[in-house]
Amino acid sequence: MNENERKAWLEKYNARTHLYGRLICSAALILLIAAPFVMGAYLGAMPNLAAFGRGFLAIGLVWLVSCVAEYLIYVPMLGAGGSYLAFITGNLINMKIPCAVNARDIVGAKAGTDENEIISTLSIATSSLVTILVLAVGVAAMIPLQPVLQDPALQPAFENVVPALFGAMAYKYYRHNMKIAIWPLLAMAVLFILVPSLVSSTSFMILPSGAIAIAVAFICFKKKKERE
Repeated sequence: MNENERKAWLEKYNARTHLYGRLICSAALILLIAAPFVMGAYLGAMPNLAAFGRGFLAIGLVWLVSCVAEYLIYVPMLGAGGSYLAFITGNLINMKIPCAVNARDIVGAKAGTDENEIISTLSIATSSLVTILVLAVGVAAMIPLQPVLQDPALQPAFENVVPALFGAMAYKYYRHNMKIAIWPLLAMAVLFILVPSLVSSTSFMILPSGAIAIAVAFICFKKKKERE
């Protein structure tokens, strides 16, 4: 395949990706919003729409910043196909982003390239299928394993699964440039210690922590240029 054929194939691939992605995202959005209204109408338990609207606006305005931030941060990392899949299936921070970044590192692709676009899509699709399979097995085994899962001796382990997971994943990226990583890490650690209620708003903390990292990186870059 020569360069012209490659470009033509990628253009066709991107066009199909956007077409299917927009259709499926629209369908998923309609189904998610329509489901409670359909159930309410069927059961004769429709909520007060004025009260629902006020509640929705109150929550929606709060999460609007997080939604915009996640879109601006994740889409350049994942590309079009990976972004459509990730935002439909969810669990981006815990699973989809680490999976895509790890797959990109393994093959040596760079963010923003065509290779990264395809690798991200394949890795997130695989992650989604594995998640469905694991959930199916978990649901099927939930009742037989319930006595084991409820054992008091195992509860401390379950309570620390997420910190252990994020700690292990974070170190992989921190060690590449500790000079930049240490400052947002320290700032967020001190902030969460002083204001524990912010722990439940980690999505919003992406903005200040990202701003700190960008500022530190810019300062390091300027100092490096001055030394040169």
